[in-house]
Amino acid sequence: MRNRWRAAAAAAAVGLSLIAWPAQAGQPARAATSSTAGTAGTAAAEGCDVLAPGASAAAEKAVRTACSQIGVWYSWGGGHGPAPGPTYGMVDPTDPASEHDPQRRGFDCSGLVRYAYAEATGQDILNGTAHSQYNTAHATARFGPSEGTGPLVPGDLLVYGNARKVHHIAIYLGAGKMVEAKQSGTRIMVSDVRLGGDYFGAVRINAAPGQGTFSTWGTDVWTHAEASTTSARVIKFAGPTSVRITCQKHAQSVTAEGITNDAWSYLPDHKAWITNIYIKGPAWLNGVPTCS
Repeated sequence: MRNRWRAAAAAAAVGLSLIAWPAQAGQPARAATSSTAGTAGTAAAEGCDVLAPGASAAAEKAVRTACSQIGVWYSWGGGHGPAPGPTYGMVDPTDPASEHDPQRRGFDCSGLVRYAYAEATGQDILNGTAHSQYNTAHATARFGPSEGTGPLVPGDLLVYGNARKVHHIAIYLGAGKMVEAKQSGTRIMVSDVRLGGDYFGAVRINAAPGQGTFSTWGTDVWTHAEASTTSARVIKFAGPTSVRITCQKHAQSVTAEGITNDAWSYLPDHKAWITNIYIKGPAWLNGVPTCS
């Protein structure tokens, strides 16, 4: 009986060595590095790094910060505390696998991205959901799903969903690989980039907001394919959203929210137009050129 107890205790010790114990919020969580972690865990950790050239120094640091969390639990809502870093999660009412997330200290997909870029830039520039991270004012380039991984560099953010809602986000490593907090019941991992299904594209991040950045206001505001409310709808902003504007022009006169204006702005990141009524600022935006 005593030998049986000792064997059980030894097995438990080995199991504990496999667990990644997150540090305090705002500090890196420690993934298991013991030789008892096993070949699969070691291979995953070694495979998580900057795997291609072309990234900025900040993007490379974001990649390596995310890679330092390999083995940490996915936890729904994790990483969204007052400061970037791992936190206990909560139950996702749509996912039975999340029942233990309130006891798991880690990250969800956007919590990991937030932490990686906060460590890389020294600023909490991506504090929000995957959808708001994709629509960030810190975007310097965007890539559509048809472009594949060809134009991407390490640190670019891969997103899944659609224009109405991006529901998942991951960090590109290069060589067709990404690091992600995937789903409840798993740990932060390296995965092959998934280009099928609802892959929506990618965005490149810079610490400074992109030139010509403004904020929308209002709720459920639609953009359009042309500078007219009768043209096809493109994307809906559920609430205030940072957008880049390259030019503006006089077109269809619109009355909304008690305001009438015929000025429209072009949003290059969404290939869409929005009435200036829903852009914070004067009716004709200062410093924005007229579309040719």
